Parts: sequence; C-alpha cells; structure tokens
Amino acid sequence: MSTSNSIRITGGSSLRGDVRVSGAKNAATKEIVAALLSTEPVELTNVPDIGDVAVTIEMIEGLGAKVARNGDRVTIDASTLTSPEVTEAFSRKNRIPILLFGPLFARFGEATIPALGGCKIGARPIDFHLDALERMGAAIVCENGVYRATIKDGDTTLMGIDIELPFPSVGATENIMLAAVRAKGTTVIRNAAIEPEIHDLAMLLQSMGAIIQLEVNRTWVIEGVSSLHGAEHRVIPDRIEAASFAVAAVLTKGDVTIRGAEQTHLLSLLNALRRIGGDFEILSDGIRVFRVNGIKSATIETDVHPGFMTDWQQPFLILLTQAEGTSIVHETVYESRFGYTEALKKMGANIQVHTNCLGSKECRFKNQNHPHSAVIVGPTPLHAAEIDIPDLRAGFSYLLAALIAEGTSTIAGMEFVERGYEKIVEKLKGLGANIET
Repeated sequence: MSTSNSIRITGGSSLRGDVRVSGAKNAATKEIVAALLSTEPVELTNVPDIGDVAVTIEMIEGLGAKVARNGDRVTIDASTLTSPEVTEAFSRKNRIPILLFGPLFARFGEATIPALGGCKIGARPIDFHLDALERMGAAIVCENGVYRATIKDGDTTLMGIDIELPFPSVGATENIMLAAVRAKGTTVIRNAAIEPEIHDLAMLLQSMGAIIQLEVNRTWVIEGVSSLHGAEHRVIPDRIEAASFAVAAVLTKGDVTIRGAEQTHLLSLLNALRRIGGDFEILSDGIRVFRVNGIKSATIETDVHPGFMTDWQQPFLILLTQAEGTSIVHETVYESRFGYTEALKKMGANIQVHTNCLGSKECRFKNQNHPHSAVIVGPTPLHAAEIDIPDLRAGFSYLLAALIAEGTSTIAGMEFVERGYEKIVEKLKGLGANIET
C-alpha cells in the first residue's frame, strides 16, 4: 500500500456544524482556458485552490500567459501567449488540454495537444470533439499520442456549423462553444449539455463580448465575433462538493449547514435524499441537511443535467449500503464507474455489479457488456481498512465509508481527492470528523 499523502480516519463521528463550499472545479478550469481567447486580462473570483486548477494554470503559463493569484482571485493575462503547443509534460494529467483547441486556433490558427488524462472511469472518447472541430475546418492528425491541428486550405479562422451531438457530452459542448465564439458565422449545437458549469462558462464568454444563448431542446446558438475583451466573473459554487457534504450529513446522522450551496443546482440530489430518509432546509445563503429517519432503499439512475449527476453516485452509493433493503444504482453516463466498489466490499458492503441496465430505462450501454449497474443490499456495518484511492470521486466515497466504519482506516492517495476538493481534511475536521494526517 502506498503511504504517500495518506490520512487516518476513525469512524463513528456525527458530522455537525457549518461548512462553505468552494468554487466549482468544472467551471473554474474551463474558464481559465476561456481567458486565452482575449488579449485583455480576465479576472476570476471564487476560484478553488485545488490540484486541477493548479495544473490548468501551469499549462497556460507554459503557453506564455501570465497568471496572478491572490486568495480566491485569479487574473489571467493572455496577451503574452507565445506558443500554440501544449507540452507533453501535461499529457494525461487531466482532460483540460482538449479544450485548448478553440482558443489556440483563435490566437495562432493552429494547435498541438497531448493525450488526455483524468479519472479512470471509462473510455471517455474524444470522437465528438474531433468530429466537430473538423467540420468547423480543422485538419487534425494524431502522431504518437499528440494531436496536431491546423485550419484547412490555409484559412485563418474556423467556420460556424450546425451540429447535433450523439450524446449531450459536457466536454464536447464546451469544446465547440470555445471554438465557436471566435469562428466565422453562427454555430448551432443541438442535443447539447446544459450543466450549470456550462451556463457559467457561457456567462463568462458573454461578459467577454461573445454572442451566445441557450434555446429550447438543449440547443446552444453562438454567433462568432472577431475579438473578445477582458471581463470579471465569479465562479459558481461546486455542486459536487455541496452534494458530498449533504450525503455525509445524512450518512453520519449529522446536521450540516452547507454555505454557498445552490438549490437550483441540486434539485434531483435533494429529492433523492428526502425519499430515503434525509431532509433539508433552504436558507438564504445555503442549505441545512440532516437525518430524519432510518435510511430506505432506492433506485438511482444517473443522467445528464438536470438528472442525477454521475459525480453524485459514488457518495450516494455509500449511503445506500446503510439503507434497509435492496437498492440499485444505474450509471448511464460513463460505462465503467464502479471499480471503486471492490474496496467497499472488503469493508463489508454487499454490492454486486452487473452489465445489464437494471434501472427503469434502457441506456446506451445496453448489450455492450459494460459493468454499469450496481445492486446494493443493506444495511451492512462497515469495518476499517487500508485503502488506495484510484480517482477523485471514488476517493471521497472512501472517506465517507471510513467515517462510518468501525475502527481506524488508513487512506492513501489523497492527492486524487485534493484535485477536486479544497481543504477537504480541514473542512471535515471542522465538522467533527476524527482525522489524523
């Protein structure tokens, strides 16, 4: 077992008190990239101090941008960009490089992007991204895991397109959006993702001078402009972090007020908590979450927004191990996101993973032999264990499991959790968790 960056958690504490959620990782990182579209400074506030943000800043600094950070305020000056090439040093660190195509095309007319990284939760192909960019006029070749792209026929600008995505991919929607704001003509993205983080990115782009709007039936319409200017923008709160603390409150029979949590971002999560025995109170500056009764079993199916978010299923599954009866979690967004359950089974959880669609609806993974449904039988007491964290969202689920396990668990690989959760150990200890570092 790895001992680097590990913590020890003794279970049995009931989490109580106040905690404030940080800015959204999935908005802040994309908005740092968007700043490259302008030669004027872009100032972002409520930017979380986490690993993925640090990597993204380092990446754009490698392209020549100047970045200054003061607390949660980050100022990006991209007037000094010198290179359209993201170095291979950032290969497989996260999935942000693929979103640099649009800004680098706008600034240089070409882009070189290394292979992608991020959590090991499925194939997460970039076919949707590449197909859209090629239709916009990009010529892309892959050499030794590096994507090299220019604009076809010696043109200097991408062209607007009308495209319908096969699936409402968040990354593909963001990529097309970032490319379209400086393209010639109008781009229409149908069957697009409409997550709160994408709305937030659109609002930043509009503040920078873009013409962009959301129409009915998941359709974004972007009219390309010749240039964008600087802007100030506050990053939305992280709905994944908010959901994680909400689940933790119910799981530990606690009472936690989550400052900064937005009800509109958490509708399906809050409904699910109320159905199984938790409850909540909406406050002027957040949401108070607490346990009402014993936990009941449930069927949860992940989906694109406004459905139950795929990044909520890992902490919620821990909650279902303590529910009375048989529960089902049907993952419809990523095809291989239950690898983390093996460690939970060693802690005493009764979980079986299946390749069938076990929810109320069939999904795109039907008959493809992907392990994308889980059956959980509870309640089962959990016992302490030594655990290596494999990825970000699985990592937080292990913290939750350790909080209710009998004994003291040692959890290694906290750097994965710190990619997406700011000061997570400090926040949990502030709520009464028994954690040693």
